[in-house]
Amino acid sequence: MKAKTSLTLSEDLIASIDKLAGRKISRSAYVEKILREFVDRRTLARKAAREVASINRHAVQLNSEMSDALSFQANSADE
Repeated sequence: MKAKTSLTLSEDLIASIDKLAGRKISRSAYVEKILREFVDRRTLARKAAREVASINRHAVQLNSEMSDALSFQANSADE
């Protein structure tokens, strides 16, 4: 379902949008496509930021576990 909205944009921006959209796609469809891509990227960026924050919260434990795993590899190479 679509909802009608109104935006006030500068004339130079509208001209740029129209030029990028070309003749085969309406301005509304092109602006919707651009906004959807922006929202999707922002959503992914926020998810990535949450994941990095989670990794950082657990960094000490993760680094300790990795150090243990690497020491097993070093010990088996010495044998």
